[in-house]
Amino acid sequence: MVVKKPRIVIIGAGMAGLTAANKLYTSSSSNDMFELCVVEGGTRIGGRINTSEFGGDRIEMGATWIHGIGGSPVHKIAQEIHSLDSEQPWECMDGFLDEPKTIAEGGLELSPSLVESISTLFKNLMDYAQGKQIEGTESTEEFNFYKLAAKTCKICQSNGGGPGKLSVGSFLRQALTAYWDSVKEREQIEGCDNWSRKLLEEAIFAMHENIQRTYTSAGDLLTLDFDAESEYRMFPGEEITIAKGYLSVIESLASILPRGLIQLGRKVTRIEWQPETHQSKENGCADRPVKIHFCDGSIMSADHVIVTVSLGVLKAGIGPDSGMFNPPLPTFKTEAISRLGFGVVNKLFLQLSSRHHEGDEDYNKFPFLQMAFHRADSELRHQKIPWWMRRTASLSPIYKNSSVLLSWFAGKEAIELENLSDEEIIDGVSTTICSFLSQPHKQLNSNSHELRNGKVKSLGSADENGVKFSKVLKSKWGNDPLFLGSYSYVAVGSSGDDLDTLAEPLPKIATLESAGCLPLQILFAGEATHRTHYSTTHGAYFSGLREASRLLQHYHCVGA
Repeated sequence: MVVKKPRIVIIGAGMAGLTAANKLYTSSSSNDMFELCVVEGGTRIGGRINTSEFGGDRIEMGATWIHGIGGSPVHKIAQEIHSLDSEQPWECMDGFLDEPKTIAEGGLELSPSLVESISTLFKNLMDYAQGKQIEGTESTEEFNFYKLAAKTCKICQSNGGGPGKLSVGSFLRQALTAYWDSVKEREQIEGCDNWSRKLLEEAIFAMHENIQRTYTSAGDLLTLDFDAESEYRMFPGEEITIAKGYLSVIESLASILPRGLIQLGRKVTRIEWQPETHQSKENGCADRPVKIHFCDGSIMSADHVIVTVSLGVLKAGIGPDSGMFNPPLPTFKTEAISRLGFGVVNKLFLQLSSRHHEGDEDYNKFPFLQMAFHRADSELRHQKIPWWMRRTASLSPIYKNSSVLLSWFAGKEAIELENLSDEEIIDGVSTTICSFLSQPHKQLNSNSHELRNGKVKSLGSADENGVKFSKVLKSKWGNDPLFLGSYSYVAVGSSGDDLDTLAEPLPKIATLESAGCLPLQILFAGEATHRTHYSTTHGAYFSGLREASRLLQHYHCVGA
């Protein structure tokens, strides 16, 4: 009787899938224990990691940052393969950009002191939500951020919210209101296009909310669960980019795999599994319990399948018309998938045309521009600025003096961006820049005397500075059928338990005991299956290791 080697099929050649493949191969290659295969629906490896080129610069269409270098496995790999070193200043690797210029709609440049006061408020509130120690809590300043945040949290939860129902968005806005209530007098700014200090503070606060939306992928912070924020973990240390591209890490993981082990263009349409007793059929050997159907009509059988597709694909896969899993996933799994959040974050890259004054050494400079917009219901809004630009927070070079500018979009604005033509995008961005850079700029300071007697500071007009664009490039994660979004978040109504539930293999242990099922037929990996590092590449990495180790332990392999 021929004994079949266990066949493990990994669906998806992103960080989670290739990490699992790397671990399984290196741990079992000496005894050739498994038949291993990675199937990828797209034409490239990397998944939501996609290093590309634009305007002569290396760019990241997807994952960009190593979020803390202390203990990060991604940083360790990047160091080992020397991907952090480059003679080119790719993606801010020559150091941080100059201090941003924060300008309010209509051309009012805000002084760093005014911006910093609200920025510090926002940062401390998010630190409190995430369970971090807030700096300066022992100070005797007029406003103690920590006490205010704690008070606001209690107010929010007592107003019908309760644990698991409080959103980050409502917490932030109630805290901002409490902050305003704590300040007895609000200065009215005279002669500044009807901007009051309160309106400016709200605009700066909203700017940071929009940045937070891109961090979390929650299109609306009112859908982001407050309690789960304290479970999220960051690595300590500096946040950096990878000079030679994030894809170099992926390529390193894949480099040890034999040729042909990764199969591209193999889009999975259905996964059949056996939640009940699986009987022996051939020569006394059990058939492989899982059947994977591909879009070309072919079928592959497997003993174990590690599913690393995005949460967005899983959400679509549990729909009534999908049939991605046959039989359908059990209720406990589908309910967790439904409750968790999965948002869209897109990047917009714009190539600056050559400036008019090329004899000037500063001709190619564009400021790190932060934009504070009027409220949506304000009659003072510039009517020609498109709605999809109003919730982006900044526009800046990808590194100092680069001619490639970058802006981030989240939620419905990110989806709209995918549907716009290049001409519509250039027109919308140009109109917005004109509103911010073409007017005389009054520098507004936090001091009340200076607020009423703003110092005129002109940055020149957009046309004078030659702010014109020759081409654009945008990511399209929302409409890409292989992803259907960018990364996961814990939505109001869900919790970290749902992330753990998503990570549970099928069939469940209780089912195995009662029905005699073959174990570990379907395993789940990917950033959305990690309770404390979801939404990150290192979370995906850890999940791939977890599922590979689960299988190695199942087969009592050394090194599991």
